[in-house]
Amino acid sequence: MRVLAQKRTDSKKVYSIHAPEVECIAKGKARKKYEFGVKVSVVTTSREGIVIGMKSLPGNPFDGHTLSESIEQAQRIIARELDGDIFADRGYKGHDYKGRATVHIAGRIKKSARDAMSRWKKRRAAVEPEIGHLKNDGRLGRNFLLGALGDMLNAILCGCGKNIRKLLAFLSVHPALAART
Repeated sequence: MRVLAQKRTDSKKVYSIHAPEVECIAKGKARKKYEFGVKVSVVTTSREGIVIGMKSLPGNPFDGHTLSESIEQAQRIIARELDGDIFADRGYKGHDYKGRATVHIAGRIKKSARDAMSRWKKRRAAVEPEIGHLKNDGRLGRNFLLGALGDMLNAILCGCGKNIRKLLAFLSVHPALAART
């Protein structure tokens, strides 16, 4: 009855009968304006691209309101507080993080910024292909696990799979290190 009674302007629409937790996520891109599913937060290291945090975010929250949760999860996983620089995309403008690390928003490079810092800010663009690989290679684009718990597990397992693929690629290039272990 809820599916039949919903209107185009309703806020809590049902997009999938078999998975009612699915939401419409506006992407703002010309090729793909919308995605259906649950929003996922990805935290990677800047240099190596190792996933240190993956979290599903039900309810389609504003990106800026999820930064502190994602950083807290990454700090629990690596067992230390982040105190350096954090690079985020423009969706995190107006974030809620109040830790020791400095948050830099991509695309907002001041003219007075050092050359090295501007290179690191451009490094944020390297995370986009990582997310694309997670969606395609890691099967983050389609979740076959049931419910909200399945969404959480799928996100975490995709991050683990990405790290294992990176480790195997590294060991195939450096076989002497693989022989020592």
